[in-house]
Amino acid sequence: MAESAESSAYDLITMGRIGVDLYPLQTGVPLPQVTSFGKFLGGSATNVAVAAARLGRRTAVVTRTGDDPFGAYLHEALRDFGVDDRWVTPVPGLPTPVTFCEVFPPDDFPLYFYRLPKAPDLEIDAHELDLDAIRDTRIFWVTGTGLSEEPSRTATLAALAHRAKSGTTVFDLDWRPAFWKDTAWSDPEAARPFYAEALRHTTVAVGNLDEVEVATGVREPQAAARALLDAGVELAVVKQGPKGVLAVNRQGESAEVPPLPVTVLNGLGAGDAFGGSLCHGLLAGWDLERIMRHANAAGAIVASRLECSSAMPTPAEVEQALKAGAVL
Repeated sequence: MAESAESSAYDLITMGRIGVDLYPLQTGVPLPQVTSFGKFLGGSATNVAVAAARLGRRTAVVTRTGDDPFGAYLHEALRDFGVDDRWVTPVPGLPTPVTFCEVFPPDDFPLYFYRLPKAPDLEIDAHELDLDAIRDTRIFWVTGTGLSEEPSRTATLAALAHRAKSGTTVFDLDWRPAFWKDTAWSDPEAARPFYAEALRHTTVAVGNLDEVEVATGVREPQAAARALLDAGVELAVVKQGPKGVLAVNRQGESAEVPPLPVTVLNGLGAGDAFGGSLCHGLLAGWDLERIMRHANAAGAIVASRLECSSAMPTPAEVEQALKAGAVL
C-alpha cells in the first residue's frame, strides 16, 4: 500500500469494502431454489469508485482481498472498470468476502454476507497507507464499516486526520451493525463516538434516515442535517427513501429532490451509484439541486438492473433518464 502516486492524479480515492457479489439470475426465487448466479465486483466503497470512473473520473480504491482466485478476479474487474488497484493488497489466510442476495422486487433484497473469520478489508493498516495520495486526491471517501473493527478503525481515522479536510472528504455513514464484531458495539450509542470523530474531519456526510440517527441521535431529516453540520461537515446529504433526498450546506442552501420514477429490479447498488454521481457533481462544481437530480437518476438506473458494479451508468445514460424524467 505504500507505493506513491502522482499527487494530482486522482479525482477520487475510496477506502473500504470489496468483495464478490454472487447474485441470482432468477428474480422472485428464494435462495434455496436458485439454480444460477452471476459473479460481480462488489463492496460499497469499491462500487462508488466504479460509478465515478464510469462518469469519466480517475479513481482508485484502498482495500484488501484474500490471497485467492476471487481476489485475483477483483483485481481484473477493477482494471476492466478503469479503477486503479495499486492499493488493493492481499491478506494471507483470510478469504475474499462473498455476498449473496435474494431479489424480490420492488423493495425486498435480503443480503447474506460471508466475511468470516474476518474480512480482509478490515485489515487495512494505518502504517501501510499512502497518506500523501490520500491528502492530495480531490475527493477522499470513507465509510462507517471502516470504523467497525481494528486495525481498519485506526487506519480510517488516521487517513481522515492526515487529510485534514484538504479538498472534499466524504463520509458514507454506512451503518451495518452485523459488521461490528463485538455485539456491544452493534449498539448505535456505543458506535456514535467513532462516527463523531470521523465527522470532525469530514466535509460531506451521506446517509439514510437510520444512518443519520446512528451518527447524530436525530432522525427527522432537517434536524439530522443540521446536526451533521454542527458536527463539522460542510454538506449534509440525507436520503429519505420514497421522499427523495435532502441536501443542506453550511451556507444555508438546500435542495430536496424527489426520486426518479423507475421499475425496480434490484435496489442494492443504487446508493453506490448515487455516491459516485455525487462525487462527479461536486468535482464539476454544480449547484446542489443539479447534483442531487443527477445522483438520483444514477441511482435509479442501477435500481432498474440486476447487478451493481457493472450496472453503473454512463453520462449519456444519466442524461437520457433526466431528459425523460424517468428510467425507461
